[in-house]
Amino acid sequence: MSLNLSADEVLSTTRAVRKRLDLTRPVPRHLIEECVDLATQAPTGRNRQRWHFLVVTDTAQRAAVADIYRRAVHLAEGTPLTSRDLYRMNAHGSWPRIAAGLDHLYEHIHRVPAIVIPAVEGRTDRATVGEQAGTWGSILPAVWSFMLAARARGLGTVWTTAQAPLERELARLLGVPYDRVMLAAFIPLAFTVGTDFRPAQRIPRDQSLHWDTW
Repeated sequence: MSLNLSADEVLSTTRAVRKRLDLTRPVPRHLIEECVDLATQAPTGRNRQRWHFLVVTDTAQRAAVADIYRRAVHLAEGTPLTSRDLYRMNAHGSWPRIAAGLDHLYEHIHRVPAIVIPAVEGRTDRATVGEQAGTWGSILPAVWSFMLAARARGLGTVWTTAQAPLERELARLLGVPYDRVMLAAFIPLAFTVGTDFRPAQRIPRDQSLHWDTW
């Protein structure tokens, strides 16, 4: 399935999808494989192809993963936000809508037909900034390419880091060697209810674009 979107349309309409994930329709394996094939064409630091994609579709395994997700969400609650964070979150009055989406995903995470957990070889727990940049600079482009490829195929995704507080437990469940491999994100994947996503409102360009100096 292809939506025949232009590159600019894909880039400007790949939204964080929570409430509009179709929980009733399985995602064919070949579509996920196509997205992974495109993801692994992303640029990677020093050509170190260290990324991995764990896809969970088995009903019992999804239930176990969903349980960890929910407990991890509770552990992450209360993370302090700066005034700048709060300003940008509420810049267009969108936070109540996003919060409703978060609640919806929390309630229905076990019903999402596929959970994609990107991972990268190497841990950054106590790494230098340079080491962190190299590791995240390898996995992030690949995951974003995966999400763009999904959008082009009528699939919705949302990047979450819900796994972080219980990453070791999730790694154990999935058979991941925690000491050598880092679970980078937790991404629900499903067909979307409708495909009419639009560019989002963002802060004005002059608040994020800098020329020559800050």
